[in-house]
Amino acid sequence: MFVRSVVADAFGTNCYVVAPAEGEECLVVDPGIGVEGRVQEILREHRLRPAAVLLAHGHLDHVYAVTPVCAGTVAAHIHTDDRYRLVDPLASLGPGLLPALEQQFGRRATWTEPEEVVEIVDRQVLRIAGLTVEVAHAPGHTEGSVLFSLAGVPDGIPTDELERTMLSGDVLFAGSIGRTDLPGGDPAAMQRSLREVVLPQPDPTLVLPGHGPATTIARERVTNPFLRELAD
Repeated sequence: MFVRSVVADAFGTNCYVVAPAEGEECLVVDPGIGVEGRVQEILREHRLRPAAVLLAHGHLDHVYAVTPVCAGTVAAHIHTDDRYRLVDPLASLGPGLLPALEQQFGRRATWTEPEEVVEIVDRQVLRIAGLTVEVAHAPGHTEGSVLFSLAGVPDGIPTDELERTMLSGDVLFAGSIGRTDLPGGDPAAMQRSLREVVLPQPDPTLVLPGHGPATTIARERVTNPFLRELAD
């Protein structure tokens, strides 16, 4: 499986390009602030054709470039409970954050809703771009946060150690979890998601999070304090 990552210009958000192989159709996952040019470079270099954009949740730092990446030709996929966020994710920023963001980039932030949006739900199986993606609803960071899981691992990773890949958005990070104090966050829901959705994941699962380095379920099960607390 072909996987490349791009780190956004703000908030350190990871955007992923996923395909069965070079020269094939691909998925773009969580296109954040300022990634569109680098995503296009990856597409050109590896002869990839975007078939869909997948959004792990609707926060601005994960969706800001979704409309230019979709380019009016592919659909953005987001959980039903976060669909409302694509109407205007700028509106959910705190009163001081938007001006600070605009000052950093030297231009006014604008938003155009994607032309085509597909609402996805828990346990749905997406068959796109020659890939089979399983959706798991894991609310807590936002109402519609999800995990995307695929069989197989990126090229170059030993398959005798890892068997699956999970794009975890802002549900699970290496050594941490997504915050629950933003609008739409829910600490109790996050606890349920960690206990009922994350902990049952197989140990040989590579985790590609929305921020920070990759990890594995096996590693997080024994080192992540938020998971260890639930397992005790």
